[in-house]
Amino acid sequence: MNNPFISAKQEDFDKAFEHFHKELGALRAGRANSAMIEDILVDCYGVKTPLKQLGSIGIPEPRVMTIEPWDKSILKEIEKALSYANTGLGVSVEAALVRVTVPQMTEETRRALVKVLNEKLEEAKISVRSVREDIKESIITAERNKEIPEDDRYAYIEELDKKVVEMNKQLQTIAEKKENEVMTV
Repeated sequence: MNNPFISAKQEDFDKAFEHFHKELGALRAGRANSAMIEDILVDCYGVKTPLKQLGSIGIPEPRVMTIEPWDKSILKEIEKALSYANTGLGVSVEAALVRVTVPQMTEETRRALVKVLNEKLEEAKISVRSVREDIKESIITAERNKEIPEDDRYAYIEELDKKVVEMNKQLQTIAEKKENEVMTV
């Protein structure tokens, strides 16, 4: 059965997934990844601007990122923003670029990262549950308004629950994969 209520809110489910993926990308796993820094806000020209809009981010080595700003006069602002972001990354300015080094992770930082990962997973599951509640409310309202029969209400809700269980399994699988990546030395 094609559930029109789920179809109407599919975009919200997709947004929850996209947000989770973006959050995981920002978690450092001992390797350089531009998602770790690209959304850090830099105060330049009197405006807070995401780093990715100020220059190109390169990854010349597995644990090194370089930021080459299009305007060389903002090198110090970029360095300052990266330092204040409290990411635990090493930051230095070299000629016309900023070099960011990802330090070797200790067992303690790995465990702390897994804890953050689990928090992000729970946030994603809460988002999915929230969308589920909206859809369920729409289904119940439609039945009350005699737009759908009672049997369809039960079928739609059952289908919704199956979809939510499947999405939670996918989120869990993604989180476990990231956890293995983090815990691998």
